[in-house]
Amino acid sequence: MNKAYKFRIYPDKEQEILFAKTFGCVRLVYNYYLDKRIQQYQMDQSTLNYTWCANDMAKLKKTEEYSFLKEVDSIALQQSVCHLDAAFQNFFKRSKSGFPKFKSKKNSRKSYSTNCINGNIAIKNGCIKLPKVGLVKINQHRSIPSDYKLKSVTISQSPSGKYYASVLFEYDKQVQEQTPQSFIGLDYSMHELYKDSNGNEPKYPGYYRQAEKKLKREQRKLSHMVKGSNN
Repeated sequence: MNKAYKFRIYPDKEQEILFAKTFGCVRLVYNYYLDKRIQQYQMDQSTLNYTWCANDMAKLKKTEEYSFLKEVDSIALQQSVCHLDAAFQNFFKRSKSGFPKFKSKKNSRKSYSTNCINGNIAIKNGCIKLPKVGLVKINQHRSIPSDYKLKSVTISQSPSGKYYASVLFEYDKQVQEQTPQSFIGLDYSMHELYKDSNGNEPKYPGYYRQAEKKLKREQRKLSHMVKGSNN
């Protein structure tokens, strides 16, 4: 089972700059490979999958033009390509999802996601540790159970400029075994639906029967009144 917790975080100026770079880079990578996949389809009606895009991105980062991609979290870039692939899969399975759209710089909500690998993400001592960014102050308004395993985190910036970390945890949902202390048997009953092994029966209010009896009384009363008036 998975469960997410959303916390307010307070990056310093340098961390805010790195967040801004990461937001921009994940948007650039998404748009870059969306364009690549569109061109490929227009050329021969084939599609590029996630593996091809991820391998190509590794080469792209080595070029002088896109060397700045190395400054941000590499897993966040991979996640952006993964989200693009998921958008295509949803479109092919359910056309109502709509064809993937290019991400705009004008979007007021900025975000990126990254996965936890070998403890690169952790919450401790009032801070959250993030890849490339380091320790960021966090308002952890609720505790996390010790058996929860951190899986991923999504960093976002609201239109008002506030920063948040949505942290996803994995946990085992175990059903606790209960030893029954007593037993009871139920038998079908035509009159009261059932009768248990202790001799108890459900006591229904009998609204329909009460209404039926009341109606009959009113009918008899009305019948007597009519006979009296005729006499």
